[in-house]
Amino acid sequence: MLRKVLIAVALTAATVPALAAPGADAVPASVQPGAAYSLQALREMARATHPSVAAAEAYVEAGRAQVTTAGAYPNPEVEFLAGRSRARMPGAVAGSAQSMALTQRIDNPWQREARIDAARFGLEAREAERRGLQNDLLARLDQRFFDLLRRQAELRASQEDLGIAEQIRSKVAVRVNSGESPRFELIKADTELLNAQKVAESARLRLAQARAALRSVVGPTLPADFQVDGSLARSPAVPALDDLRAEALARNPELLRSQAEVRRAERQLELERLRRQPELALKVANERDRELNDTRLGLVVNVPIWDRRQGQVAEASALLSRSRSEETNQQLVLLQALEGAYREYEIARTQVNALENGILRDAEATMKVAEAAYRFGERGILEYLDAQRVFRAARNELIAARYALQLAVIEIERLRAPQ
Repeated sequence: MLRKVLIAVALTAATVPALAAPGADAVPASVQPGAAYSLQALREMARATHPSVAAAEAYVEAGRAQVTTAGAYPNPEVEFLAGRSRARMPGAVAGSAQSMALTQRIDNPWQREARIDAARFGLEAREAERRGLQNDLLARLDQRFFDLLRRQAELRASQEDLGIAEQIRSKVAVRVNSGESPRFELIKADTELLNAQKVAESARLRLAQARAALRSVVGPTLPADFQVDGSLARSPAVPALDDLRAEALARNPELLRSQAEVRRAERQLELERLRRQPELALKVANERDRELNDTRLGLVVNVPIWDRRQGQVAEASALLSRSRSEETNQQLVLLQALEGAYREYEIARTQVNALENGILRDAEATMKVAEAAYRFGERGILEYLDAQRVFRAARNELIAARYALQLAVIEIERLRAPQ
């Protein structure tokens, strides 16, 4: 009898579809054919067409304009007056009178340097914010991409389960009609078939939902009947945690933005303090009447006596303190998030290894033995269906673990912000 069971197991291996090997996340046959896009191609498309990227670029251009504004020299002031003079004493000559004055404010070189530096650091903060927005966008795209691959794998698995359930139902119906098995087995087979149909339909709807979600992230240029070219089972290499910390502290856009904001606030505080100094302007004036033509050259000094810019200095100091606190908090949040993502990666990797290298194989072998025993009448249909449920649960758990592994890697890459 054992020999018969082993022969039946060998025959079952050729007819019962097994879980696809790692990397075999093929598109189901029910999906309409279309252009296949790799993850890199979708990333390039999102960079080129997504509205948020264009808005961030416009924000950076506004920062460049602020640098230009900060480097502009003050414009001269021209004053022209015309009128008539009247004689108040005998012998004075009456007639027309004119005056013209040119005033050029002298730009303090220390103020100018601080003003330009503050604008440049503001531009750096905007550029870092743009990189952070693009980094977040690509991370969401990666998540939707692998979610679509997961839904495709689930649909493929549910279609395989549906095919097996139909085969079982057909075989059980023959045995029940011939009187070899009780009618209860046919009822149980019908129940399993209905459940498999429900799971397959749900998987098909989730696949359509995942496809729409990915298209919303990429942009309207992505055709509706697109396909994806990728593998859910790929195992990306992740550096050690200490190396990730160093890279994140050096390249994370949010942290770089906070650091640029601190430097901008420092230069702004310095600028407000420098504005307490007297401001100078060069003035040239010419006055003309019927008798005289006077030309004068002098300086105009704005003496800060009543307004010592105490409010502006206090505000800049408070904003600097706030920027420093935000930088410290951003660094703390970054390191905590990175360590959490790395632990999630380790957990998911352990689960994937355990499922691929032991649990799934044992569940598949148990299912095949249970099927052979059922064929030879040594076991009932309940034992066979239970073995199938165990195999399906392990297979679905592997798909979920692979997806969780990809999510952890995506989060690590988002925080790491590779160049």
